[in-house]
Order: sequence, then structure tokens, then C-alpha cells
Amino acid sequence: MRLIKEFKEFAMKGNIFDLAIAVIIGGAFGKIVSSLVSDVIMPPIGAMLGGVNFTDIKIGLGNSVAINIGNFIQSVVDFLIIAFVIFIMVKIANKVKKQEIAPEEIVKVSKEEILLTEIRDLLKLK
Repeated sequence: MRLIKEFKEFAMKGNIFDLAIAVIIGGAFGKIVSSLVSDVIMPPIGAMLGGVNFTDIKIGLGNSVAINIGNFIQSVVDFLIIAFVIFIMVKIANKVKKQEIAPEEIVKVSKEEILLTEIRDLLKLK
């Protein structure tokens, strides 16, 4: 029973829900980037290389056996774009976080300085 209670406490923490949301958004983002790569980026690159469709690139090993190297190339390009976009997003988030955390310069004034300031102000009034 203790194990079930601990699991329930773990599952109900906010971090689990944040992680679940991140996984769902990440999956959707991956589909968007895959579409960007396969439908927008790769066709012009293939056209520049003489009409090559990378997903059609295969290495034949004999009787109807082939290695689909083109699909691998497509996946590598997808990964590189996703990794670069995440890198930029983390970099921006860190910059924003750093600006929020940076406290304004607080000048600490000693007791002597406060007393001297008061004396100066009193002397100005006379």
C-alpha cells in the first residue's frame, strides 16, 4: 500500500503534468518539422541536385532487398532542424530568465554615511 501511495504522490506532482504536456507538444512539433523538411526544404535541394528525391535513394543488396538510405537522410535532416530550433528556444529562454533574475543594483549605505548625509543636510538648512 505504501508503494501505491508514493506512486500517487509522484503522479500528482506538477512535474509529471508538465512533462506530459511537453511530450505532446514535442510530438506535434516533430510532425510540423518533418513536414517542413520533406515538403518545403528537401524538394528544392533535390531539384538543385538533378531532381533527386532523397526518400527514393536505396542501396540494393540483391533480390528485392534494399537499404532505404534516403529515409535515413530525411530523418537526420529532421533531427538537425529540430535540434537547432530547440537550441535557439533554450538560448532565448535562458536570456529572458537571466534578465528576470538580474536584480537591480542595490547600494548599501553604511551608518556613517547616513549620519554624514543628515549632518550635511542640516548644515545646508542653516
